[in-house]
Amino acid sequence: MTINSFKRWYWFHKWTSLVCTIFLLLLCLTGLPLVFSDELRLWLGEAVEPPEHTEITTPVVLDALIKDAQSRRPNDYVKLLVRDDDGPAWFVFMGNTPTAQDNSATFMFDSRTGEFLYSLPQNEGIVNFLFRLHVDLLAGLPGTLFLGVMGLVFVASVVSGVVVYGPFMRKLPFGVVRNDRSPRLRWLDLHNLLGIVTVLWVLVVGITGVVNTLDRPLLGYWQMTEIGAMITAWKDKPRPPVLRPVDDAVRAAESAASDMLVRFIAFPGTPFAGSHHYMVFMRGKTPLTARLLKPVLVDAETGKVSDSRDLPWYLTTLLVSQPLHFGDYGGLPLKIVWAALDAITIVVLWSGLHLWWKKREMLPEQWLAETVPQGTALETPTLEGASR
Repeated sequence: MTINSFKRWYWFHKWTSLVCTIFLLLLCLTGLPLVFSDELRLWLGEAVEPPEHTEITTPVVLDALIKDAQSRRPNDYVKLLVRDDDGPAWFVFMGNTPTAQDNSATFMFDSRTGEFLYSLPQNEGIVNFLFRLHVDLLAGLPGTLFLGVMGLVFVASVVSGVVVYGPFMRKLPFGVVRNDRSPRLRWLDLHNLLGIVTVLWVLVVGITGVVNTLDRPLLGYWQMTEIGAMITAWKDKPRPPVLRPVDDAVRAAESAASDMLVRFIAFPGTPFAGSHHYMVFMRGKTPLTARLLKPVLVDAETGKVSDSRDLPWYLTTLLVSQPLHFGDYGGLPLKIVWAALDAITIVVLWSGLHLWWKKREMLPEQWLAETVPQGTALETPTLEGASR
């Protein structure tokens, strides 16, 4: 690599890093506690765990949960019934209208006994604030898309950093930190070492984070295309005055996808189901397929399956990227690994800012002479030419 090529890559790495570093620091700082969001909610009293019970063989009647929830919010509508994959619980999400974007209430029930357990706080609490700050900077969809752009810039910064690292460290042992040199060089070596050690994890989290920012646009597109095609034959039919029991819809969906489990159910009138149907989302039974969903459309009047389709590739990509981003698919040990890597990334980002600030006080010739190891294979006739 010529010195001019090296300088161009270094310039690109510096400015892509500077553009996104403040926002990436914010994401890493908020993401660190969010890795343990389930544990934090329990510790802060924002959630509860279902009590221990002896063996209960009788399945809970889901319609009883719906009636209980409606008795607590008689003027609201049931939007979703969601099964907790990690514990014996069902969650009933309610809204002021079936199409309301925000929930008016979320009730937690024991999936073994049907006992009411907890009313989850809505849009409040420390964990919710950190999540909103992490996802959209408290600015809604524009904030989410802005963070997506910053994620792309960050990925470009990481890739360019790897390109710069190769010729820069060719004459130094891997992992060396030059403690006998200036403090700035020690920080540079530490920055390079931690950056190259975590580069694969950072790329995975960065790319999946960018994919996750497309959550709402992709879901909206899917609703307009796939869901629209599934319910088009019933688009003019009103919501049935009396809904078929949700247990009937679940049984119909389980018969249509016997090798899968129920993940959640969208109720008639909601954007996921249309006005005349339940949409039962089934998931795989193995750790690998548990994130993959299959929507089954069930007539809310007859209880029969009207349609069933696999998710399109872009939603499958989205669903697979979510656990990779948050590290919540391998239990507490993987969460600890994710948190440690997040903390290392914070050090890398902060040290990059520190190095840039210190370099502002140096002439190009001084920086190149002090920073680039002697004997590095950068083709240049003179130091003067390298500083142009």
